[in-house]
Amino acid sequence: MRLSALYRYPLKSARGETLQQIGLDKLGLEGDRRWMLVDEASGRFLTQRAVGRMSQLSALCNGQGGLTLSAPGLSTLDVPLPAADAALRGVTIWHDSLRVPDAGDEAGAWVSEFIGKPTRLVQVPAERARSTAAGYGRDDDQVAFADGFPLLLIGQASLEDLSGRVGRPLEMLRFRPNLVIEGSEAFAEDQWRRIRIGDVEFRVVKPCSRCILTTIDPQTGERSADREPLATLQKYRAQADGAMFGQNLVNDGNGQLRVGMPVTVLE
Repeated sequence: MRLSALYRYPLKSARGETLQQIGLDKLGLEGDRRWMLVDEASGRFLTQRAVGRMSQLSALCNGQGGLTLSAPGLSTLDVPLPAADAALRGVTIWHDSLRVPDAGDEAGAWVSEFIGKPTRLVQVPAERARSTAAGYGRDDDQVAFADGFPLLLIGQASLEDLSGRVGRPLEMLRFRPNLVIEGSEAFAEDQWRRIRIGDVEFRVVKPCSRCILTTIDPQTGERSADREPLATLQKYRAQADGAMFGQNLVNDGNGQLRVGMPVTVLE
């Protein structure tokens, strides 16, 4: 088995970027989902679940720790990394409430124009990260703005199995993984508890429950009329907490990942 693809999502629910190599830190892939859009009035997080056109928003990490935003019809904007203790804004993501740095008025005006209502861009420094979902992993496991855990893994054979059942090829980015594994059987990842990629070990802590976001075409932002692939997942991958596809991971330690690295199941 080998690591066949790496994806990072600097801004939660915006377009992903394909990588050949990347470092790991306490919160998963370096720079992954460290930025987020929130409603200016409520501080509630925004995603493609409610704002489908976020699939057309590109947000790339730049060399100074900041973010470069681009979208159809708007000029590109470079956003500097805000100070970790300046202009803190109260935000809510799922059941978590926290105070994180606001990226400033210029960024706020840009994302407000894109979203179509007053919106702010925020960033989470490592010292303000959230704890992972209760009941899974360890007490000191942390996550940035990902839904619940630092990393998501999907087997390439699992996607091919689902595509065959749906009756058309499905894009891997529709499911927003960080790590794609090639050379395993379909859904073999369901049985893994610990794996090693290169010199880094990972704990497999929880299957990923899928939502309506999987029905949004990652290229066009359009939602499928037949509710696929979620409809098929609900037929053969349903559990008490939803339709499962992919596994959530926590990395134990830092290190480097590179496409092509061997993958070993430890447990």
